[in-house]
Amino acid sequence: MNNNVQSRPDNDQVVIGVDVGTGSARAGIFDMNGKMLASAKHDITLYRNGTNNGAGFVEQSSREIWDAVCYCVREVMSRSESTPQQVAGIGFDATCSLVVLGKDMEPISVSLSEDPNRNIIVWMDHRATAQAERINASGHSVLNYVGGKISPEMETPKILWLKENRRKAFDDAWQFFDLADFLTWKSTGSLSRSTCTVTCKWTYLAHEKRWDADYFRQIGLSELADENFARIGQSIVEPGTPCGQGLTEDAAQQMGLLAGTPVAAGMIDAHAGGIGTVGVNGDATHNMAYVFGTSSCTMTTTQEPVFIPGVWGPYFSAMIPGMWLNEGGQSTAGAAIDQLLSLHPATVAAKAMAKEKSISLPVFLADMAMRKTQSASQAVELAEGIHVVPEFLGNRAPFADPHARAVIAGLGMENSLNNLLSLYIAGVCGIGYGLRQIIEAQAKSGVIIENIVISGGAGQHPFIRQLLADTCGVTVVATRASEPVLLGSAILGAVAGGIFAGVGQAMAHFSAIDRTYQPNERYRERHNIRFASFQCLQQCARELKG
Repeated sequence: MNNNVQSRPDNDQVVIGVDVGTGSARAGIFDMNGKMLASAKHDITLYRNGTNNGAGFVEQSSREIWDAVCYCVREVMSRSESTPQQVAGIGFDATCSLVVLGKDMEPISVSLSEDPNRNIIVWMDHRATAQAERINASGHSVLNYVGGKISPEMETPKILWLKENRRKAFDDAWQFFDLADFLTWKSTGSLSRSTCTVTCKWTYLAHEKRWDADYFRQIGLSELADENFARIGQSIVEPGTPCGQGLTEDAAQQMGLLAGTPVAAGMIDAHAGGIGTVGVNGDATHNMAYVFGTSSCTMTTTQEPVFIPGVWGPYFSAMIPGMWLNEGGQSTAGAAIDQLLSLHPATVAAKAMAKEKSISLPVFLADMAMRKTQSASQAVELAEGIHVVPEFLGNRAPFADPHARAVIAGLGMENSLNNLLSLYIAGVCGIGYGLRQIIEAQAKSGVIIENIVISGGAGQHPFIRQLLADTCGVTVVATRASEPVLLGSAILGAVAGGIFAGVGQAMAHFSAIDRTYQPNERYRERHNIRFASFQCLQQCARELKG
């Protein structure tokens, strides 16, 4: 649990943003200047102990998540000393995980354990890889709007897996929800889905305002089409749209708020980070939102649809209403760095030193890199000879290859803290080179971005931001919001509460630049050489798979 409390002018309205990530639920309460008055966090359980033919099973409980959300909202209300009457609206974001509820509106197990509390297939769960590959082999035109290939992280492959492996759960399911849509339903009773969730992860064609029945029949989910999509969403609304009549009496009581408090249609967590950042200079089309957390997500906004092989989208009204979105990123980013460091013999000792300072190991190493060099950019010299392609859980973009795996080259017998630091820096460079590949893939299709606007817990350190600017050769911008994902959800709450006429207006009001990190020209050629090595290793790994 943690909190962040600041003073607030009396009698101001406030808005609440709720973020459900992979490992925790969080809430933040903001004043009308975008200042966070308080925050709270509650950890949530991640079940990983089920496997089948090597596929990674990752599950969660919707009951536990709802309880954690309510706890966090009560906490921020108490810590900020706000009154329920001051809350103008509340917004939710969450990971793009699949929630399954039965006809009694209670959880149905998606797990081999048969535990009904394990009723969520988490976004990172790759059990549906075979189903995704069959769907991709169909070549259906719907796939044009997911970069040409659907990912096992998306929802239709997962629902197909349920039908083929847990048929009773599939048949008995009353609703299949994206997690953000589950939260708005639980809060309001509204079955409306967000264009963000169903367009990005469910193949809803928002630009045509329809599901493609032929797609569902062709891939083996004809039941959903025959039911006129009653179990996955018949009412699709843009993020920020008020849901139902606001908080129900029951939800309001659990949160410590007033019944009827406006609740916004939500969005995927990374996209909330985009809402909280890309409006920073008034023109979202110049900026790529980069959310660097457990995984990473890139989001680029355009006026017209752009089709980029290996990059999800184009999605209409999925982040900014009326605009098109292309989405990339990697399945592991912060988690890839954690995994990389866990392999080194000096990690145990380094973790103990980091614990003494009450900081994480990556932060400890980033601080160490800053102390050892005259500038963050110079730290790349410490990684000389070590190269990392950190694709521990596949390549999300631009290759859409869930079978890709990590490559580490250049390690010897060293077991020193300095060698661990070198490996860490090489890993961060690898994250940056993967981001550069996405930027270059987009540029080939005519989407040119001027700034990377960064958010997410793994991207908060100045060392990381400068190294990303250097590896990509693009300016990195950090906003004043300490928690841009929470701010993004709060922005949706402000729109639902009628404080702003639309999401674009609210974004411009709440966003402001904090710091800018320019690429260091002195190290451009060094990174060009390392990037070429990165691509060579990546290609070798692809060839060796056979």
